[in-house]
Amino acid sequence: MSDAKTIAIIGAGIVGVSAAIWLQRDGHRVILIDKAGPGEGTSYGNGGVLASCSIVPVTVPGLLRKAPKMLFSPSQPLFMKWGYLPKLLPWLTQYLKHANANDVERIAAALTPIVGDSLNDHEALAKGTGAEKWIVPSDYLFLYENRAQFEGDAFGWEIRRKHGFQWEELEGDAFRAYDPVFAQDIGFAAKLSDHGHITDPGRYVKDLAAHVEAQGGQIIQATVQDIAYENDQVVGVRAGGETIACDTALITAGVWSGPLAARLGVSVPLESERGYHLELIEPSAMPRSPVMVASGKFVATPMDGRIRLAGIVEFGGLDAAPSRAPFELLKKNARAAFPGVTWKEEVEWMGHRPAPADSIPIIGEVPNIKGAYLGFGHHHIGLTGGPKTGRLLAQMIADRTPNTDVSVYAPSRYATQ
Repeated sequence: MSDAKTIAIIGAGIVGVSAAIWLQRDGHRVILIDKAGPGEGTSYGNGGVLASCSIVPVTVPGLLRKAPKMLFSPSQPLFMKWGYLPKLLPWLTQYLKHANANDVERIAAALTPIVGDSLNDHEALAKGTGAEKWIVPSDYLFLYENRAQFEGDAFGWEIRRKHGFQWEELEGDAFRAYDPVFAQDIGFAAKLSDHGHITDPGRYVKDLAAHVEAQGGQIIQATVQDIAYENDQVVGVRAGGETIACDTALITAGVWSGPLAARLGVSVPLESERGYHLELIEPSAMPRSPVMVASGKFVATPMDGRIRLAGIVEFGGLDAAPSRAPFELLKKNARAAFPGVTWKEEVEWMGHRPAPADSIPIIGEVPNIKGAYLGFGHHHIGLTGGPKTGRLLAQMIADRTPNTDVSVYAPSRYATQ
């Protein structure tokens, strides 16, 4: 390609690595830069579900009324480090303004093109790489105590229906015939087909990154301080005391993208939605498919030699140590959901999901700086939407028009200059 570019990608999680692969397939030279190395951050610790139906944001109508009760109940999956609240308030105020039906409809419409065909997006991304083996097509089930509890979520299910999602309802014996591992008091499931899961998310991203390297890409472990540009055109990335020359820079560093984007004149109201997972190693039985247990708002995913439990939300910033209560709640919920399952040991993890106040990712070129692009802000659906996001960015960088309306993701909505 005569117009081949040198592209520095800051952040080697699922979005950055996806972009790298699609850019290489277009003939570009890529440099992946990450402070910890590929697949070490949020992409390592996610729930592992290719959750195409996860288009309904947390900010549903009624959240403002329910949130205080959730925060003060130890059995609810929402936690707060109270000393962080003054710093959180400006973001939280903006976030809660979206807890209405019109905004939820708008957000769901924006998320569907990014996540709605996730299994196919991942299979296309991983084709011909060493990462293919980690992708497992599967159902995805939402579990309820009974039909009445399911109907209490009618608002979200109607939004999914509007966007083309269909499901099978399994009740009582029909659900137990599908998967007998769960407790008797879980008597209803909404089963969505055409989903999937990743049986080792960290190794999946590392194998994708290894493919990038095998195809001539460069991987650098360093912390990026700034983007260098002259005459409003990117010329390099400053990392580890040196400038790495490039003509395009792409920021895909999750929640750590905010300060770099701000230096480019894009001030995103972004917070860490601190996420926890608990792995049950060598369990005596596995769920047949990944499930969302509605009563505890947690996901249980069968993985390579373990069950991963995820789904807690905590607000407390980037610096505070993990809390004990979320891990204990995950363990309690697991014992309640599949009481007959035993396991040999447990592994705990806490990481940071990038949460913009409007729940819509930031994807596209920075206004007024040629060659600077952003791709972050996926809340809890980064793994699901990573491959499509990377592909859209590769198309934009190649000056091709994506077949998706990308204006809704534009960084210009947060431009300060």
